[in-house]
Amino acid sequence: MSWAGGAFGSSATCVLAPNADIMTLDGTNTWVLSSGSQSLVIDPGPSIESHLDAVSAVGQEVVGVLLTHHHHDHSEAAREFGERHGCGVRALDPAYRLGSEGLGPGDVVTVGDLEVHVVATPGHTADSLCFVVPSESAVLTGDTVLGRGTTVVAHPDGELGAYLASLDRLHALCSSQGITSIWPGHGPVIDDALGVLDYYIAHRRTRLDQVRDAVVALSSQPHPEGLASEELARKVVEMVYDDVDPILWGAAELSVRAQLAYLASQH
Repeated sequence: MSWAGGAFGSSATCVLAPNADIMTLDGTNTWVLSSGSQSLVIDPGPSIESHLDAVSAVGQEVVGVLLTHHHHDHSEAAREFGERHGCGVRALDPAYRLGSEGLGPGDVVTVGDLEVHVVATPGHTADSLCFVVPSESAVLTGDTVLGRGTTVVAHPDGELGAYLASLDRLHALCSSQGITSIWPGHGPVIDDALGVLDYYIAHRRTRLDQVRDAVVALSSQPHPEGLASEELARKVVEMVYDDVDPILWGAAELSVRAQLAYLASQH
């Protein structure tokens, strides 16, 4: 599926950063939300001048930058972009802010007549946020939900219990508020928010069952010296993620570590 960004709804433009790779899919989606003569920019992305020029060309007067989370491919250019436009950068993690204003669950950020509602969705990272745009029936999900494939819960910053709760929170919110579109941090826009969230929740539960079964199978095999935690995670990856390109096993191992920590916490 080809994805190149573009205009969505009456207020949003996605500018695709030229940083495609195995983890970022087609690249980072930088979102520009505009109302009247003003714009908000979500996740300026990597520090690539041509990308920042393209984002600046889309926006009207940029009055603020918001971050979904701290990962480099979303946040690297935030400070320089804020300084370029003389505006603040708002993030949950104070280390990534420019100016005195933070950002947290329950906050409502306005640009012109547009409202952006902040929702806490930890799990992919501890500081992950999603942004609901009620007038567009849309939610910007950063890396919590991707436009293609599934996200990595990167242990130890990522935490599976929190991530499962965040998926449930998003599902309830989309259901109660009639949110139909997901505007993700990577990959194409999704027009069936509830369907994709159902898939994400089921996928996580299935993977968790597979990891649990793999741990049982490995524990029944003779290991005179016992399995080190690092060795256990890799062996689980080899068993559970055998349908995944081995180039992604490093990322899968981070998710397995999060799954093992979650299973350990349930005892």
